[in-house]
Amino acid sequence: MEHFTPISAILGGLLIGLAAAGLLLFNGRIAGVSGILGGLLDLPRGDISWRSAFVAGLVSGGLLLLWQYPQAFVLPPDNSYVTYAVAGLLVGYGTRLGSGCTSGHGVCGIGRMSPRSLAAVTSFMTSAMLTVFVVRHVL
Repeated sequence: MEHFTPISAILGGLLIGLAAAGLLLFNGRIAGVSGILGGLLDLPRGDISWRSAFVAGLVSGGLLLLWQYPQAFVLPPDNSYVTYAVAGLLVGYGTRLGSGCTSGHGVCGIGRMSPRSLAAVTSFMTSAMLTVFVVRHVL
């Protein structure tokens, strides 16, 4: 966490919150990335344009960051692209298993005071803490 700055964290959180609130207010949809992407892969009629725009915004934001700050994409020496690919697949499986992701449950669900989302986020965070403990201190 050597590059952490409270200002950038606050601004990032505000932008995420505004985007989630805007999607709910103007489109009546929850900004859960796994659900949006999963719904796009299911190809529902009349539901493709906003999902495509959302995913295009995510991808173009990442490409913009790559262009402006390429060192953000440097792999740590102890990890490989295969490790990240396997981790991504496990995250995708977990979001389907948990009926949502951290953005849907954590940002939107808790903001709507959903008991289901509170249980999901508690589960996410507990699993994450246990995983870090095992990887860093047991293995």
